Amino acid sequence: MTQETHRVARAAAVMMAAIFLSRVLGQLRDTAIAAWFGQNAYTDVFRAAFSIPDLLFFLIAGGALSSSFVPVFTEYLTRGEEAEAWKVFSVVATFMTLVVTAFVLIGEVFARQLVPLVAPGFEPWQLDMTASLTRIVLPAQICFFLGGLMMATLYVRGHFLVPALGPIVYNLGIIAGGWLLGGHLGVAGLSWGALVGAILGNLLLQMAFLRRVGVRYHFSLNLKHPGVVKVGRLVLPVILGLSLPQVFVLINRAFASLLPPGAVSALDNANKQMQAPLGIFAQAISIAVFPTLSAQAARGDMEAFRRTLLQGLRALWFLTLPISVFMMVLSTDIVSILLQYRKFTPYDTQITAEALVFYCIGLFAFSSQAILNRAFYAVQDTITPVVIGTLVTLVFVPLNWLLMGPLAHKGLALAGSIAAVLHVAWMLGALRRKVQIPVGQLWLPFGRLVLASAVSGAFGYAVRSLLVYPLLQHNLHPKLVSLAAIVLVMAAGGGLYLAIAKLLRAEEMDYALRSLRRRAAS
Repeated sequence: MTQETHRVARAAAVMMAAIFLSRVLGQLRDTAIAAWFGQNAYTDVFRAAFSIPDLLFFLIAGGALSSSFVPVFTEYLTRGEEAEAWKVFSVVATFMTLVVTAFVLIGEVFARQLVPLVAPGFEPWQLDMTASLTRIVLPAQICFFLGGLMMATLYVRGHFLVPALGPIVYNLGIIAGGWLLGGHLGVAGLSWGALVGAILGNLLLQMAFLRRVGVRYHFSLNLKHPGVVKVGRLVLPVILGLSLPQVFVLINRAFASLLPPGAVSALDNANKQMQAPLGIFAQAISIAVFPTLSAQAARGDMEAFRRTLLQGLRALWFLTLPISVFMMVLSTDIVSILLQYRKFTPYDTQITAEALVFYCIGLFAFSSQAILNRAFYAVQDTITPVVIGTLVTLVFVPLNWLLMGPLAHKGLALAGSIAAVLHVAWMLGALRRKVQIPVGQLWLPFGRLVLASAVSGAFGYAVRSLLVYPLLQHNLHPKLVSLAAIVLVMAAGGGLYLAIAKLLRAEEMDYALRSLRRRAAS
């Protein structure tokens, strides 16, 4: 294993562990929200209140910082020009803070006029309430912006743990807000908790650690600095390219507001269940790989660049394809165990599980988008992802409309999966032309993994069908039955998947086993 590969693997392991903890807390947050408030018009309002702030985050904090700033900052460090790197950091931090603050103030003033654009099917009282909650959570985007810039800097410096703690503190804030304030303020208590969590986890924690590693910030608006100019050239296309997949969620949410109450919450809940493995594996691998891809591109070592990218994609597919199939088989059991408490009814479980099945169809594609986008940004090509993403969005919007009619909320989830698959296929084709990525080398491994996942999923379905009904006849608690189904299907199906992968000589299997042996020996 090369030093760079070892560094990526170690960084990915740290990120997976921290993100896993964050996801556990995120699930506890969603379970608590479901138990306290159910899945209805009020929870739809709470979800919709994040649409405008989320859009601001996706457009500025999420895309611009982590993917236009990192290549430029890394390039200066690679050349040994650390002082210039910190000058770029200072200008970007100063200027973009002013920009984000201006957008937040505009949102505060015009929230009631903007809300109907993201929730066109809401009743007037829901729009009023959504605007009120939007005003609470909007200032958190300043924290997300500054926190995102500091996290990106820490990633480049090789520090991965503290940035991963930000979402953990954020989730704790929402849980505390619902617990302490929910009885008096309803879902508004959750919004106040989100604001406090963002301040503590995404801003203050990152600021404290960055000071320890030697941040060199000074107030500056020198927009003519060459590094800042380069970030500026990258920023708009990067914003659009990285935010488009997240805009899909907002578009889904807007169409869902036209369906009966609870549909917005059901789609959000299902999407979050699907996002759990995506966040643990895809986010960890893409964040860990991105600095390496940027450094390889800066050195002009394109052979290593191609090898890193292909290994990252194949590792993602090895993990996410079987998980998506098992989640489809176990969708009702998963939602029941995680969400069905107190005010969350069996009907709520049913419609959420239905949406989860259709989201899982595209799980492997959703997981691939982050690393493919970052591959383009590492070679400082920000135009191609925007063009592809825009064209896919033009397909996605009518897909929502067409599929919502016959399939209701299930059609909206299916539209997202179809768009994700189309997006990934298009991106791979573009990378083949751009940097000669040998895309043909992916199809046989992908086919093997699909075959192994399908067979093991069918076996898991048979195991569940044969065992669940007899258990129910013994008057066991439904939650225990669902838990038994999850354990048995994952054990039996997962074991068969690994056996088939070994039989088919899937190289990803060998990568995983070698990593486990090294971990055990260390």
